Amino acid sequence: MKRMVSSFGPLPGKEVFHLQHLLHSGQTCCFDSSGKEIPCRGSGHDGEFQSGLPWPNPRFAAQGAIARDRLTGLTWTLDANIGTFPCTWDEAFHRIDAANREHYGGCNDWRLPNRNELRSLISYQAKNPALPEGHPFQNVFLGWYWSSTSAAINPAYAWAIHLEGARMFYGRKDQEYLLWPVRGTGNMNLPATGQQRCFDVRGKVLDCTGTGQDGEVQQGAPWPHPRFSAKSGLIQDRLTGLFWARHADLTGKPVSWQQALDSVAQWRADNDQHKHLFWRLPTINELASLVDCSTHSPALVSGHPFTGIQPAYWSSTTSYFETDWAWVLYLDKGACGVGHKPGKTFYVWLVGSGAGN
Repeated sequence: MKRMVSSFGPLPGKEVFHLQHLLHSGQTCCFDSSGKEIPCRGSGHDGEFQSGLPWPNPRFAAQGAIARDRLTGLTWTLDANIGTFPCTWDEAFHRIDAANREHYGGCNDWRLPNRNELRSLISYQAKNPALPEGHPFQNVFLGWYWSSTSAAINPAYAWAIHLEGARMFYGRKDQEYLLWPVRGTGNMNLPATGQQRCFDVRGKVLDCTGTGQDGEVQQGAPWPHPRFSAKSGLIQDRLTGLFWARHADLTGKPVSWQQALDSVAQWRADNDQHKHLFWRLPTINELASLVDCSTHSPALVSGHPFTGIQPAYWSSTTSYFETDWAWVLYLDKGACGVGHKPGKTFYVWLVGSGAGN
């Protein structure tokens, strides 16, 4: 498939939204509802605006058995399958404990990545695996990888990512997935997930001490309190700097992907009073940044100010695995899945940002 951009970067004359604690998705191309690649200019797609922190080039610096992500500061094992065989969630923690006892790669502070850390590896401009172009990793398995984050909707399950196409869903903790250890602290490009408790394989709350779970480590930039504030009738996320429409249902009904893009463009044309911000259909990373992994239905921080919350929302990010599909945030669960673009199946939530954000 021929690319219609020659290099990573914004289209000439367009603002780049370098938002705090929010990574660029990696998507630089644009695709219509039939999956055909089209010019990005004027499309309203993720590939046109490329919001989020830009990626360094090269993204990763490999040394010996480890690779440092120059975007997030996290260090990963160069071998993406140090455990060799899939294992249960509990076994994943035990295998990482063993790697620390053996000083794998010369380090003894490996841990299972939380949901945000695992997602940070994903490129939405790649498939088989969905990792950044030119990555140095070896033995990447095109299947599910565990995170250390339990699923709030059912804590007997934990979040995992499928590296074939980047889907993120939860798996039962007694199922067998792979593990990919990470190390590093103080990373401010990625926010904490919001999870503060720990759970056993049956979903029962347990003491976090020594578990290695997300609820114990709570790695990432802390959330401001309150998380959201009202400004000029709009809602600003004080963690990312993004503005969101207070009413989270622009169309009042589920629509197709192109209808979602068109409705945003029409709203932008009709609302002069908000032209100090650029309003658009959010990227999948922007939508996912809203998720509070401590709750569900919706997976939003307690006391949030929004109205009209719907179970799932279109993003402006195309699925590179099947380009006639686009990424969707299932806000009831907090999952990142995909929807067929022609289907009138999901809702629209406006996001806005200003120059320099």
